[in-house]
Amino acid sequence: MRYRCRHVTRYSYGEMVTSSHLLAHLAPRPHPRQTGRVTDMTILPWPASLVDRLDWFGNPTTYASIQTPHRELTVTVEMEMQVLPPPPLNPAQSACWEQVALQALERAETVEFVQASQRVPPPDAAITAFATAFFPSGRPAAAGAMALMRHIFSEFSFDPTATTVSTPIAEVLTKQRGVCQDFAHLMIAALRAVGLPARYVSGYLRTLPPPGQERLRGADASHAWVQVWCGEGTGWIDLDPTNGRQADTDHVTLAWGRDYDDVSPLRGVILGGGSHGVLVAVDVEPL
Repeated sequence: MRYRCRHVTRYSYGEMVTSSHLLAHLAPRPHPRQTGRVTDMTILPWPASLVDRLDWFGNPTTYASIQTPHRELTVTVEMEMQVLPPPPLNPAQSACWEQVALQALERAETVEFVQASQRVPPPDAAITAFATAFFPSGRPAAAGAMALMRHIFSEFSFDPTATTVSTPIAEVLTKQRGVCQDFAHLMIAALRAVGLPARYVSGYLRTLPPPGQERLRGADASHAWVQVWCGEGTGWIDLDPTNGRQADTDHVTLAWGRDYDDVSPLRGVILGGGSHGVLVAVDVEPL
């Protein structure tokens, strides 16, 4: 599937901002199922300095330093990419989770994704009990991960009013409500609790309009899902607990890391500004 994507973020400030420093994860990440490029990036006011580089995890990033005083900041990114379907997966053929957990500690690629991170702290008793229910002795790692994903999808309610960006995982588990970011963090916490490497993936999800209706501009969504490493034979697989399915050609990858803090689309520091509002619009257009 080929796409043209457009992501617009607009900040409005109550007071003048005299300088702003931004770090953006808004370029498509190359990986075996995806190729792409940014065709245009516009930042208004225009930055005094603009630097592209790869972060620690290999994600494309852009650093911008804005020295023009402003009350509004707009970042627009346009990109084109091609996304291929995942290879056939037989969860029962993956290695047992105990073996995968041991292998993960011996590989540089996986060991840091077993450790706790800023938004996924060490598991408490509740998270550990929640996780172990899906990983009885000898169960294939991919089969357990998919059962965990389907449980979150079926038993947890999508509710944008239930949580904020700082809601802890323990509260999400108790309320059984949240958004894609919450469900991704909860699933990562559960996987790491049994020793399985898990990554947070930031990207886009193509949404389809109801039958007979036109696709609305800006109706597509920023999204988050999970990658779990299921052993040397199976490797990393992408699972979407919000939608209860393996990530496929509807999912466009921007970046991956330990949790949301590593890959937030835009973050930074400003001088001034006071109170502020933010508006985000995403279009994922099939070509």
